[in-house]
Amino acid sequence: MKNHPKFKIWLDKNVLIAMVQGSWNQQDAKDYAQEFKAVAKPLLGKDWANITLLDNWQLGVPSIEPIIKELVSWTIGRGLCYSAHVYWPSTVKEFQLERMVQKIEGRFEIQKFQHPDDAFKWLANKGFTTDNQQTFAIN
Repeated sequence: MKNHPKFKIWLDKNVLIAMVQGSWNQQDAKDYAQEFKAVAKPLLGKDWANITLLDNWQLGVPSIEPIIKELVSWTIGRGLCYSAHVYWPSTVKEFQLERMVQKIEGRFEIQKFQHPDDAFKWLANKGFTTDNQQTFAIN
């Protein structure tokens, strides 16, 4: 896990966990996509899941949207089956996220949660467990 001021990305078994924060510009999105792909490498070719903590993310400029859309397409094409977004309800945040990440029936499912524990439970019910969910939920 590399340290970047706007995000942290790491693996826990077959779940890629991302914590994002701050306002994003195009370069932040490019850095995120590059790091996400690098961290996901061990999962490629298998079914895997993702949890993204978005409470501290403060949206991004419109130019991040095509970068994140491409990343989402790349991940789904390489085995990502489930994605959990964790954030306190925000209409503006939800609007931008929905423009970038969309469910694909029968192939990719995304759910929104207010609490990390609920996201981990949902993924566990889908067959994707983690070792360190309590540490993640607290930090």
